[in-house]
Amino acid sequence: MGARWYAVALLTAPLYMTAILLAFSLSSPELLPRILTTSDKVSLLLFGIGWGLIGGGLLEELGWTGFAVPTLLRQRYGVLSTGLLVGVPWAVLHFMAFFYLGRPSAAIPLAIFVPLDLFISVVGLTAFRVLMVWVYDRSGESMLVAGVLMHASYTAFTLILTPLALAGVAFLAVTFAGAAAVWVVVAAVALTQGGHLSRQPPLRRRVA
Repeated sequence: MGARWYAVALLTAPLYMTAILLAFSLSSPELLPRILTTSDKVSLLLFGIGWGLIGGGLLEELGWTGFAVPTLLRQRYGVLSTGLLVGVPWAVLHFMAFFYLGRPSAAIPLAIFVPLDLFISVVGLTAFRVLMVWVYDRSGESMLVAGVLMHASYTAFTLILTPLALAGVAFLAVTFAGAAAVWVVVAAVALTQGGHLSRQPPLRRRVA
């Protein structure tokens, strides 16, 4: 397994999150990545990385990438199917975290904000889980790289980069753009591999 898979696992989330926030910040400086505007960068970095590793990567991925993903792949599910089957429940379980980050504002009724936030959260996190499964499949089935490090990076940089001013309609717009960006990456990866994500067609997988 080459160093490129560590780079993919650690850099995918911060790169696309930063790019989206910088684009939105052109209309409002309040939407600059939080790490660029805070006066206590060291504390923010340490908290984000610590929470990403412990609260995200280490604890959760024992179940998701340590058990669910390899089980589904051994049962001849492909990368996309496995990512969807694992990603949807993973996203639903994390909805409250996104709801807290989004902090509904008076500009949009709660009855509209909640279903939109749930939909966008599921779409975005499921796409990221598909990428995680792809990295797992392509990197030699490494739970450390595709599970722990990639999940930890996503969680850490969500905390490190999300602006405090991001709320309500702006939050929905930014998270929707993020979800769309990840699906574009998934599609691009599939195109470079002849239209499929799996290392080999699912029906050719050998059941262990």
